[in-house]
Parts: sequence; C-alpha cells; structure tokens
Amino acid sequence: MNLLHRLIDLVYPPRCPVCRSFLPQGSRKEGKGYQGICSSCLGDFHPLNPPYCTICGRPFASTSGDCHVCENCLRKRPAFHALGAPYLYEGSLQTVIHLFKYAGRSGLVTFLGPLLASFARQWTPAEKVSLVMPVPLHPRRLRERGFNQSQLLAGYVAAVLGTGLDFLSLRRVKYTLPQTGLGKTERRKNVRQAFALKMPGQVSGRTVLVVDDVATTGNTLDECARVLLKAGAEKVLALVVARTPNPAS
Repeated sequence: MNLLHRLIDLVYPPRCPVCRSFLPQGSRKEGKGYQGICSSCLGDFHPLNPPYCTICGRPFASTSGDCHVCENCLRKRPAFHALGAPYLYEGSLQTVIHLFKYAGRSGLVTFLGPLLASFARQWTPAEKVSLVMPVPLHPRRLRERGFNQSQLLAGYVAAVLGTGLDFLSLRRVKYTLPQTGLGKTERRKNVRQAFALKMPGQVSGRTVLVVDDVATTGNTLDECARVLLKAGAEKVLALVVARTPNPAS
C-alpha cells in the first residue's frame, strides 16, 4: 500500500482542503499524527482555552480568570452534565467542518475523528463513559447528505475510549430546519421533541457521551440529554469538535 500511495501522490499530489496548497510527500500515510491539513492551516485552529463555562463550555469574553458556571446555566441548567470541545468554531477549522458536513467531504473524518478522540481521552478519564451515541439525523436529512457526520466522529471516539457505540437507539423523529441562521429562541423550539429513544434499557444506569460536530447554543445536545436522562441514563456528557466563540442570541 505504501508503494501505491507514492504512485498516487505522484499523479495526484495531495492538497490541503482549506488553502489548496500541496501537502508534503507521504502525508497520506498513517501513523504520523493528524493527516490532510497543511501546517499553516492547522496553526489557524483556535483552542478553546479557559476561562469558559464548566457546564456548557461557553467561552467568556475575558481572557483571564478561572472557569466557572455561566449566567445562562445558572438560570437554566442544561440536561447534560458538561460539554467539552477542543477548539473554537472559527478560522480554518470552520472551513474544514463546512467541507466535511455540507460539501460531501466525508473523508475528512480521518483528520477530525482522531483529533476529537484524542481530546476525549484526556477530557473523560474520570467519568467512566460506558456508551457513546452520535446526535442522529432525520432519515430524510440522512438521505440528502448521504452520511451522518456525528456518527463518523463518534466511531473514532468510542474506539479510543474502548466503549460501546450505539447509533441506532437515539433517533430524530421530527424533521427540523437547519439550526444555522435561527435565533436562540427559534433554535430551542426547532429541536423540542425532535428526538426519541427506541430502546430505553440501553442507557439505563449508564454514563452516556453524546457526540456532535459543533455546539452553538447547545440546544440540540440539551434535548438529546433530556431524552436519555428520562430513559434512565445516570449522566450525559456532550462532546463536539468546536464550540462557537459567541453563541447565537
């Protein structure tokens, strides 16, 4: 396979999907870290650094101080226990996720999946996650897109954590508008009663990690967590690749 990859690279030199610059020879090989993005664009990824909310992961405007619970979570705590994200949804990463999610570039999961899984391993060691679940797509949306980006990401996370992966029990039973472009109130209404659990016993007494690509207001993950807790889950954690720097108003 190494010889085949070299031949392919000679005929079709790999390019960075963001800036279209040529990638170094051998970038298709496994075992060299996160592949498929040039070092310049990778350097434009903005980590989610403290201070941020210890529940919803919302970054604060200040660049100094300790992490604490934000005002929104104090007023109305989300159903999930905590939300983790390695990066902010801006810069080159925003472009990568757009290509992955909306341009049919499902192969970018070989880059985003290990990135998220590596963060998950550091973020969840004491939580004893026993089940990973992706945020589901409605069957109609799944047919339109051709794949569920959250399910692809969840597969990498479950493999690294050594937990079960369940992408069948949690279902989206209401076809909703895309959350992009909706205000905070509309987003909450849009996902209300949008999810159902096919086999409640699957989550009873377990700590469940729900995986998605991006968190803006967190309403989608909150609604999923509410359904899982109602079915008997002990705790629900939420995990995304990126958190918006300024949640929609």
